[in-house]
Amino acid sequence: MLSEEQVKHIAKLAKLDLNEGEVKKFAGQLSSILEYIDILNEVDTEGTEPTSQVTGLTNVTEGDDEVNCPHSKELLDCSDLPKVRGQIRVHSSFT
Repeated sequence: MLSEEQVKHIAKLAKLDLNEGEVKKFAGQLSSILEYIDILNEVDTEGTEPTSQVTGLTNVTEGDDEVNCPHSKELLDCSDLPKVRGQIRVHSSFT
């Protein structure tokens, strides 16, 4: 079983501020998790291919489509605000 000092160290690494009750509670819970991992480590996985997911899903993103965008002059012309050196002036106190 993990000691309270080990739990405090883990909490410090995870930047968690635990009170004494939480330290005792998590000592038991973390110990149970580590014991379960030890059981899993006993399973013979020799020859088993690593699996990252089992649903068979593949990348479902869409491809890029070329879109005709207006030129910068056309975009600047859409604004009634003053233009300075190819940019829209949005604050009049700047010179």
